[in-house]
Amino acid sequence: MPIRRLVLDVDKTVNEPELVDLARAIESTSGVEAVNISVTEIDIETVGTDVTVEGQDIDVAAVVDAIQRTGAVLHSVDQVVAGAYMLEHSSRSR
Repeated sequence: MPIRRLVLDVDKTVNEPELVDLARAIESTSGVEAVNISVTEIDIETVGTDVTVEGQDIDVAAVVDAIQRTGAVLHSVDQVVAGAYMLEHSSRSR
């Protein structure tokens, strides 16, 4: 079952890695076709980011390793899309 999208909560220090370097490290992993990194919060020492990764068959372990090699830390996996096609989230009504 191919992984097509990951949405990750990634923390980094204020100084390193640069967002471009983090994006390049992730993009260079197997199966990754696109990366979007958005800063969600900044405090004295850390920067919180949402990282969206898309591709046809993402190597999740390689993505996590690439993040860690830059010095950033994976805080959580917030979304996974897997299967034959990209399925968008639909909200439930209550």
